Amino acid sequence: MRKHILIVLGLLVLAGIGVFVWLGWPDKARIDFAAVTGQRPQITNPRSQMIPTVKVAKAVGWPQGTMPTPAAGLAVQPFATGLDHPRWLYRLPNGDVLVAESNSPPRGRSFTDRVMGLLMGRAGAGVPSANRITLLRDANGDGRVDQRHVFMTGLNSPFGMVLFEGQLYVANTDALVRVPYKDGYTSITAKPEVVVKLPGGQNHWARNVIAAEDGRTLYVSVGSASNIGEKGLELEQRRATILQVYPKEKTSRVFAAGVRNANGMAIHPQSKQLWAVVNERDMLGSDIVPDYLTEVSLGDHFGWPWYYWGGYPDKRVEPANPQLQQYAKRPDYALGPHVAALGLTFAGDAKLGQRYASGAFIGEHGSWNRVPVSGYKVVFVPFTAQGWPVRGAKPMDVLSGFLNADGEAQGRPVGVITDRTGALLVADDVGNTIWRVSAAQQAAAR
Repeated sequence: MRKHILIVLGLLVLAGIGVFVWLGWPDKARIDFAAVTGQRPQITNPRSQMIPTVKVAKAVGWPQGTMPTPAAGLAVQPFATGLDHPRWLYRLPNGDVLVAESNSPPRGRSFTDRVMGLLMGRAGAGVPSANRITLLRDANGDGRVDQRHVFMTGLNSPFGMVLFEGQLYVANTDALVRVPYKDGYTSITAKPEVVVKLPGGQNHWARNVIAAEDGRTLYVSVGSASNIGEKGLELEQRRATILQVYPKEKTSRVFAAGVRNANGMAIHPQSKQLWAVVNERDMLGSDIVPDYLTEVSLGDHFGWPWYYWGGYPDKRVEPANPQLQQYAKRPDYALGPHVAALGLTFAGDAKLGQRYASGAFIGEHGSWNRVPVSGYKVVFVPFTAQGWPVRGAKPMDVLSGFLNADGEAQGRPVGVITDRTGALLVADDVGNTIWRVSAAQQAAAR
């Protein structure tokens, strides 16, 4: 009898191990990546995992003399090097460039926090936040920084920056703050004034801010505290949103919701509409859910955490919210699964040739929850003159080669802007460099 009990127990243990391994086995992509991009991506059945697929490109930095690979007709060179985890960029009216050298605030001590810390450390995001904004100046116009100044310190994981009505606004992880600004400033020592407090802590620490098209308000993005609300929806109050802030009144309202993690935001130069890139949810397999680029209007709800891509239910989320399904807005353009789209800027005054005359440049930081990895490059989405992605167009590589032959991350792109000459600047928070992408003929003429 005892022998039989031991055999049964042994079989149960083996079965448990088998289930554990099956649930935790790395999920591999089964369809072509391109099929999950564009205006009509293929949305396959979810493959939910108890233990997530984890594949992060190990951060190793750039060997001496190496650089990313530009698309044909373009050239690249370092604009600034030796930075400390540069994340976001902002161009001032005189052409000076501000860079937020920033990282996640200190994490908690829970098991999940420690695992996430190890994961981020491998990805190159384990360093303490410098909490600094640095001013970069190319005084002689050769496409390389020859002056740099510590512009602001004492911030709390700063990210987005915008100049508005004579004041510089900075999006800290827990508050939108501002300081007086005049053209030509190379440093600011004034104590930042809090405009509105923002929910901080947990996941998705970066907050972005841009000026709204109405000329009197600001948009501020606030990412979710979790993947799908698994820590409790009470932690998600005013998160997974884009807020509209009224600076004079120091008030705000929810402009759009159900936006899991919007970082890059930009006003389309012709339509004057708000667009954003959004990081979607994890742990549904390597083929979904696609991160996306979309126009955002007042009152939009993009479904998070209950729905994705315009109404596909995420059955892991409890309690369910069936009333929302018919109202969940479908995004305008899929960028592919798990690319971690962060940077966004429209071509506007870019001078990279006719191919890049109308559209959006997007910095894809790179996946951790997909096999094979995705992202780790800068792409371009072409737009029509009417302000919409070109029908049937797929994302075009602008700057790649961030992964070496061994699949290690030499760099990871984040913020993207144009400089005063029309070149593209790309913040690389692993390579601690800002890259400058220009038309090849312009580079040859220097």
